[in-house]
This record gives sequence, structure tokens and C-alpha cells, in this order.
Amino acid sequence: MQHFLSLTEHSAQDILHLLDLALTIKQDFKMGSGKPLLQGKTLAMVFQKPSLRTRVSFDMAMIQLGGQALYLSPQEIQLGKRESVADVSRVLSRYVDGIMARVFAHDDILELAKYASVPVINGLSDLNHPCQGLADLLTIVEHNGSVQGQRIVFIGDGNNVARTLMFGAALLGADFVAASPEAYVLADNDIKLARQYAESSGGKVTLIGDPMKAVKGANVIYTDTWTSMGQEMEAEERRKSFARYQVNESLVSLSAKDCIVMHCLPAHRGEELTDQVADGPNSVIFDQAENRLHAQKAILVALMG
Repeated sequence: MQHFLSLTEHSAQDILHLLDLALTIKQDFKMGSGKPLLQGKTLAMVFQKPSLRTRVSFDMAMIQLGGQALYLSPQEIQLGKRESVADVSRVLSRYVDGIMARVFAHDDILELAKYASVPVINGLSDLNHPCQGLADLLTIVEHNGSVQGQRIVFIGDGNNVARTLMFGAALLGADFVAASPEAYVLADNDIKLARQYAESSGGKVTLIGDPMKAVKGANVIYTDTWTSMGQEMEAEERRKSFARYQVNESLVSLSAKDCIVMHCLPAHRGEELTDQVADGPNSVIFDQAENRLHAQKAILVALMG
């Protein structure tokens, strides 16, 4: 692995290797026998968007692996404004051992990687969220034993998180179902590509408009905020469009008995997810949040170790 920009740039075997590595690193950490696998290494963390989980999980991952992380705020960097993305990439490459960036435009991630002489990690872009995706797959493996053969249902906006989950599920042989309002479905070209992966892995990719039909037999129900960062002007319109796509107790009751409910957080409780589900017996959202730490440790070790 040279960079970690998208799950689709890696084979199913690569992803399974990262999951195995994450499980090992997590177990060692829990037993108090974690090794300083990145002793003396430094990660630059470039942020255009604020974040709780991305900031803290990468920072703590580097510390727990024996290295250190350097936080660079939007005001300090201003990618493409104060200085070109290419020049930022070249300069940081002379100072640090790796770059993680959380950006708006995916093209900025691609340009950082193009000009970097060190590994670049996509901490989030408008196109996908591969670190979240790996943590999601790790959570499914821990709770359900495997991704292969699972019925994974995403309820809500066909956004970067939904796209990443779809590709991860398709690569690893799951039955992926997306339920979204017509105006917010995943793009046709993404569906086509995911179906190609699913054909090779034995998985399946389906779009179902009715969330109640979508969750029947689901092993995993996943939802995300209806209004992502930068879409605040659309919030009221989106609330109306997504009203019937709320993950509540009635919807969860239609799934498999041991179905797990996932959300990448932050959650708008009372909108896409009710308190009763978020804090209920099916919820694994905080295990999922914790797994950002361990999944990202695996990425960091694979790239910088």
C-alpha cells in the first residue's frame, strides 16, 4: 500500500489483511501489550472540516503506536488558497512520515497523493470516507463474525459514507441494500461499479425505495445524518424528504432478531435515528466509534510501519 484514498483502490485481500491487523492491534492494546510500531514517526493531520472522531482517533492512534501527530487547522493551511495543494504536499513530505487530510473536495486528496513522497490517508472527502468504512467493516466482523453473506441495509442519503459502505460490502461478498428517497439515491456509475465487485465476490447490490421492505431480514442497519456539513441550507427540505426513512424501533423490529444498528456519528437524534434505537440493545454505534481508532492504527502501520 502506498496511500489509503478509497476502498476501491485495494483488493478484497488487502482489506481483509487490514481487518486482521486491526483485530490483532486492538487485542494487544486491550491486553496492555501493544507495541510501539511507529516509534519516532510523525503524522501531519490537515483539516478543512472540523471533527471529533477523526481528530482524536488519529492523534491517539499515533501516540499509542509510539509516534506523534501534528494538527494543522483550516486557518493554518488553507489548501489551494494560501498555497497550492501540490506545494503543501511537497513541503509536508519533507517534514513528516505521513499525511492525513480531511477535506471537502476529493480532488484535493488526489493531488496531495500525487505530489507526496510519503503516504497520504483520506480522512474524509466529498466522494468517500474509507477510514470510516474500514472501521464499519471491523465492527461488523466483531459482532457478526464476517462481512461475507451479511445483509447490510443503508437507510438515508446516498452520500460518501453510503458509497464507501457499499463498495466495502460488495468487495467482501455481502448483500448490500440502499433505501433512499428518489432524489438522494447513490449514483448510477457507483452502483454499476459496486455490482461488478459483488459479481466477483458473491455479493449483491440492490436499491429499494421503501425502507420497511429494505430492512426485512437485515443483519445490519446503517444510517447517517440527513444533512451533511456544507448542506445546511437544504436542511428543512431534507427533513421533509427523509421523514419516512427514520431508523426507529418499528423499523428495527422488521429486521433479523440479532440485527446491529450502526451510525458513523455525529447523530441528529430524533431525525435519522431515535434515542430508543441509538441507546437500545441493537445499537453498536459506540463500538463503531471506538473502532475508528483501531482500524486507523492498522492503516497507519501498513503505510508507515
